[in-house]
Amino acid sequence: MKQPTIYCEPFSIKDGYDFEIHHVSYLQHDSYSCFMHFHQVHEFIFFEHIDGSYFYHQGESTLSDFEAVFTPAMETHDFVLNPRPKSWYIVQFMPERLNDPALLEFIERLKTGLHLTFSPDIQQKIHTLLAWMLSEFNDNPKSKTCKQLFNHLITMVCEYGKSGLSKQQKPLSVSSSFKKLTPVINKLKTAEGINLSLEQAAELCHLSPSYFSRVFKKHFRVAYSDYLIQHKLYNAARLLGQSTVSVTDIAYDLGFSSPSYFIKQFKYHFKITPHQYRQQLLD
Repeated sequence: MKQPTIYCEPFSIKDGYDFEIHHVSYLQHDSYSCFMHFHQVHEFIFFEHIDGSYFYHQGESTLSDFEAVFTPAMETHDFVLNPRPKSWYIVQFMPERLNDPALLEFIERLKTGLHLTFSPDIQQKIHTLLAWMLSEFNDNPKSKTCKQLFNHLITMVCEYGKSGLSKQQKPLSVSSSFKKLTPVINKLKTAEGINLSLEQAAELCHLSPSYFSRVFKKHFRVAYSDYLIQHKLYNAARLLGQSTVSVTDIAYDLGFSSPSYFIKQFKYHFKITPHQYRQQLLD
């Protein structure tokens, strides 16, 4: 039997790319997990088979087959999925991609998170387009055809979607090296702020620091230390969007050495201060 694939969502698109598209699939008993996070890219997920819920700062919605969700850059989001076969296309793109004159009319609609449904005929057309776009992307992600398919996809989604709520990268195969990271991944999933050093994390996984570092970067596309900061910042964004906890308290609760260091890291990674981010969600 063909081994299932697992996709580790990147924190950012590969340098030099305007967008990425990947296909993700899990068998019924394959392990799937996600934690609340946000990133600097816009993201569409077009589900084929799905049963679960989509969470973001505005609320929660129930997912069904052949629906889609759009999560704008900086929006906290999470998925909780039930144990059944599931698959989807994920399309991530730089916000600047919407500056294309052909897409300017859709900017307003794509400022907030959307849960989208489509009529059966549009579902078929969109998924045919996605399969074509994925094939073109795998052949030449910077081709004119690939970019035109991307524009056509955005146009179709925005015109026909009904809102239920206001270098080549391939999916990573499930591997023994990925499974070895399970202890530290479980800690990251259950703790909002942790300060495990590289050596401590490696020891937790019963690996040498150098091997742990290589394996972690292979699967998550960033160094462990960078991921640890991102993990805290994702949780900070969730707290900023879903609570009235002060920036100072968030900084200390998540293990930053000081509020000023937290603010500096937040702004460095996301080009906006925690206060500006919270205000942006309220506007």
